[in-house]
This record gives sequence, C-alpha cells and structure tokens, in this order.
Amino acid sequence: MATTPTPEERPLFGRPWTFIRGVPSLQFLPPEGPLEVAFAGRSNVGKSSLINALVGQKGLARTSNTPGRTQELNYFVPEGYSGGAGDMPPMALVDMPGYGYAQAPKDHVEAWTKLVFDYLRGRATLKRVYVLIDSRHGIKKNDDDVLDLLDKAAVSYQIVLTKTDKIKPPAVVKLLADTREKIRKRPAAYPDVLSTSSEKFEGLDELRRAICETVGRSA
Repeated sequence: MATTPTPEERPLFGRPWTFIRGVPSLQFLPPEGPLEVAFAGRSNVGKSSLINALVGQKGLARTSNTPGRTQELNYFVPEGYSGGAGDMPPMALVDMPGYGYAQAPKDHVEAWTKLVFDYLRGRATLKRVYVLIDSRHGIKKNDDDVLDLLDKAAVSYQIVLTKTDKIKPPAVVKLLADTREKIRKRPAAYPDVLSTSSEKFEGLDELRRAICETVGRSA
C-alpha cells in the first residue's frame, strides 16, 4: 500500500500544491492555459479528502461533514509558478461543488449548480472529469443526470469509487463490475473504474497514474 507518489509521478505530485482561486461564477475563471482535471460528485462524497490524499497535503482542500460546504470551483496547482508567459503550471486540479443535497438556501444551490454545468460545457482546457461515487451507495439518480450531461457535452469522464474501506472487499469487487457494466454504453465514459480510500490511502497510485496519462505527462 503506497502513500507517496512514485518517482515517475513526482513532477506532478511530488511537490507542494497551492490553492490559487475560488470561482463563484464563470467570469472569475482563470485564463485558459494549463490542462485541467476536475473532481465531481454528490455532496459529501469525499472530493476534498481525496484531493488532499492525492497530493499528500492534509489541509489543501477544505473538508467538512456538512454537505454542500464547497460552493465554488476551487483551483489548485503545483507551487512555484508565477503565471507569467513561459511559466505555466503543468496542470490544475479543480474541486467542484457537490451536487444533490446541500444545507444551503435554494437560490444558492441553484447558482452553484448552474456554475458547475456551465463550466463542464464550456471549458476548452478541461481534459477529464473524475466523477466520484460513494461505494456505500453506488450510482444514484443525480449521478446519472450528471453522466448524461457529460455524455451530451462530450466531456471525457472516469468513475472513481470512494470510501471503499467502508464496505467489505467482495462487495468492492462486485461494485466495480456492476459500475463498469452500467457505464459500458455511455459514449464519454472511460471504461476503467477506479476504487479508492482516502482514509486508508488505497488506490491513490492508480489515480495518480490515470491523471498523468490524461494530461500527457511522462510516466
């Protein structure tokens, strides 16, 4: 069980990462430049925890037990880039607002839901969306709605199961097979399904490698 990046992944994950911007509406998006990979999922699915585990920094992305805490598109890049000409980060990670249930006023929920959908449809540098699915619940109706949107917009996405330490190993194997079958005919879905546990540091190397391949970094 590895908890640190492998040598070939260190150009991306072996350095500190930093938060650069929270985006409450599309007008605040950073200029299109580095390739982006985004993390989507239902509220409280564990997006922030997974990002923290992925880069090995406990406090990079804010975590909360309150569904709907993340209400902006939160951008993270490796440290050491000024943003000037010729000094472009190799990539950016984007923590997206959770969809589904949120303890917030309805108009706030609608506003950040629109932000997410507009971002997915219109961001040219968005290379892939990692759609996180809580392994205890599997794909729900609101997950299917987001997958439908991604298919319609032709945005490449890959399913990542989270919190797999919360169910028994045979159930993980079955869930992986069931999930692959559910997405088999979806046109924008990457066929391989990943399983992870942020708490047990399981599946992180596989996810790091998938990201490296997605953004065309040497691995």
